[in-house]
Amino acid sequence: MKIGVDLGGTKIEAVVLSDAGRELGRVRVPTPRRDYEGTLDVIAGLVRQLEEAHGGPASIGVGIPGAVSPATGLVKNANSTWLIGRAFDRDLAARLQRPVRMANDANCFALSEATDGAGAGATVVFGVIIGTGVGGGVVVGGRLIEGAHRIAGEWGHNPLPWPQDEEQPGPPCYCGRHGCIETFLSGPGLARDFGDATGRRLEAAAIAAAAAHGDGEASAALDRYMDRMARALATVINLLDPDVIVLGGGVSNVEALYPGVPARWAPYVFSDEVHTRLVKARHGDSSGVRGAAWLW
Repeated sequence: MKIGVDLGGTKIEAVVLSDAGRELGRVRVPTPRRDYEGTLDVIAGLVRQLEEAHGGPASIGVGIPGAVSPATGLVKNANSTWLIGRAFDRDLAARLQRPVRMANDANCFALSEATDGAGAGATVVFGVIIGTGVGGGVVVGGRLIEGAHRIAGEWGHNPLPWPQDEEQPGPPCYCGRHGCIETFLSGPGLARDFGDATGRRLEAAAIAAAAAHGDGEASAALDRYMDRMARALATVINLLDPDVIVLGGGVSNVEALYPGVPARWAPYVFSDEVHTRLVKARHGDSSGVRGAAWLW
């Protein structure tokens, strides 16, 4: 069996899969925020619970909102800040008394969708999570590509390409720069842009719903959003030339993106034709936890 754990800012989810990928069990509990030892205890408890329920030891893979630095062996770039600077993989392995594989949560999402999701069978898959932030992961030939610094796929912290005058210098980002793709394409980024243009306060899902019902201001905001996503993904296509780009996260539920973004990205792609597919994740919110299991 394979157990995957998805460590989120508000919840920890664990799933147990058979070798063939069939889900045997699942459990979800709140994350003990800002409690490092408590986080280790909860994950160890979930593993024991699933193993007892399904009859035996399993391999353990964990997706985290950050990465383990190859230079230090410690967690970096984590928005769950209580993990930063900790030897999280080694500490968890000691609790469980077995090896643990750990990867960025967007990488786990990409691996899941490339293995048996919307990108199955494709040679190059770029997996994108768009929610409160913007993350990405790369899978080539069924193999997760993490990179020398474990930051492969982190397209959200590049500047928005081909910026228009009104997009410069861009909103401030928590990374310390301005105008990162994440500040424009995250759910809060869409809400901010709509609010700045209209004085109205709506969340991303409500903006998409209003646009679908003929709200002109919402439609204009969504059009700006799709153009920005087209520009941002065009740079990914120019670098990786993926067969398929899979979207996950809350904003992936905006159905207008799937015809709208590919219709806009051709002028920015360095090719006479663009056949890259933009598709919605097959496993939805469960994809990251499944990908963590597939790390083995």
